[in-house]
Amino acid sequence: MTSISTCFTTTPKSRLFFTPLRPLINLKPPDSFPRIQPLPFPRISGKIPGSRVLVPVAKASTDVAVGVGPGRIVESDKLPADVRNRAMDAVDACNRRVTIGDVAGKAGLKLNEAQKALQALAADTDGFLEVSDEGDVLYVFPNNYRAKLAAKSFRLKVEPVIDKAKAAAEYSIRVLFGTALIASIVIVFTAIIAILSSKSSDDDDRGRRRRSFDSGFNIFISPSDLFWYWDPYYYRRRRVQTDDDDKKMNFIESVFSFVFGEGDPNQGIEEKRWKLIGEYIASNGGVVTAEELAPYLDIDRTMSDESYVLPVLLRFDGQPEIDEEGNILYRFPSFQRTAASQRIGRKEYVGRRWADAIGGVEKIFREKKWEFSKTNMSERGMAIGLGGLNLFGVIILGAMLQEMAVTPNGFLKFVAYIFPLLQIYAGSFFAIPAVRWFLNLQRNADIEKRNRTREKYARALKSPDISLRRKLLSARDMAQKTFIGQDRIVYSTDRDLIEQDYEAREWEKRFREIE
Repeated sequence: MTSISTCFTTTPKSRLFFTPLRPLINLKPPDSFPRIQPLPFPRISGKIPGSRVLVPVAKASTDVAVGVGPGRIVESDKLPADVRNRAMDAVDACNRRVTIGDVAGKAGLKLNEAQKALQALAADTDGFLEVSDEGDVLYVFPNNYRAKLAAKSFRLKVEPVIDKAKAAAEYSIRVLFGTALIASIVIVFTAIIAILSSKSSDDDDRGRRRRSFDSGFNIFISPSDLFWYWDPYYYRRRRVQTDDDDKKMNFIESVFSFVFGEGDPNQGIEEKRWKLIGEYIASNGGVVTAEELAPYLDIDRTMSDESYVLPVLLRFDGQPEIDEEGNILYRFPSFQRTAASQRIGRKEYVGRRWADAIGGVEKIFREKKWEFSKTNMSERGMAIGLGGLNLFGVIILGAMLQEMAVTPNGFLKFVAYIFPLLQIYAGSFFAIPAVRWFLNLQRNADIEKRNRTREKYARALKSPDISLRRKLLSARDMAQKTFIGQDRIVYSTDRDLIEQDYEAREWEKRFREIE
């Protein structure tokens, strides 16, 4: 498939003209995609009488070396993994025939990100372009485009391995921290007993007591627990457990959860936010009010204007327009032309009826609050008890080491060497949760404030006053959605130029006969 220019012009005219096709095909592999070539634009008749469409001449053929071979670059590998995956999911959701606006709306991507992703995917998977009678560009992908991309991209093969390695590293840290608590308790109290024994018996007695203490080590930990530590399905099982509050954590889970919590509950939520906004705008025919976008955005109550919509305008290439009553509405042209058939509700559906009419799109964006820990009271009590026991032992051991009259040797020398680390661990076991608790109070207060503000705007949309209702009706009246079906395609890069030249001449002949 050769690269082509994606600039298309529609010029109204009462008379149709036709110029023979003169293809210009780049026979050399492009250095990068897209490679823009100066192309002649033949004038061919469109599907709508009284118009003409300028269509680029290009040919997708096996004679044109495009794609990836030995030493070639896979264009999709240049994309961020998140952008590529979201674009592919949007392509699948639209049955592999999309416009740039379709992908931007479904995936919540910026328009330029969606365009680059579609161009790269088309170059790597033998996708092709279609041009409508009004100059709209559609990207069409084969059924097995994912398999083709996976066969060409080394990055796609490596990414799952890297993700597993990251998960294993995170799991190892969790295991080591919990295991360190048991190790610290054992080391500290073994050292305490060793010091006490040295004051009351000789070396032989000290050895017998140490062996006696070692034999009772199972009081603190069961060997069966060690097998659980290296559970290869930890993350999969943990995700299932978080959905069921009745499920209990094991010891290592409860220790790590008490100290470090369960991480950011809103990780990846920005992706969800932009996806919701894109889907809502598309569902409303590409024209919305600021009040409709407010339930998805972070709004400062001190804002007296509609400046909070600027990020949405920049991301989706929107533009403000003034209706006849002086209301400011926001139009997003890229969302008004689609290759996926979508139903637009009647314009009188505003308020609660309109919210019901566009079912499938969430009406409000909510952030989740930070949890201190998912442990229950008994699990948390065990973690606190063992942590307190370790802290008490470290304090006692520190006092004993300072009172020792002779220089420690052997095991006690090793304990004295790592004693600062034991102190740091014992102190951080309670210091880290205390800091987290304080930070969570501030975070949750801010989250609650933003959620309440969004809910206020959402309630106003369900029961709008007279002025807001008229504004919403005006937006519905300006909304439009143009479906680009196969009957409106006048050019496709996967068809032979001669065939399309013949069809263009037939169209020209037919309109001349009508005239």
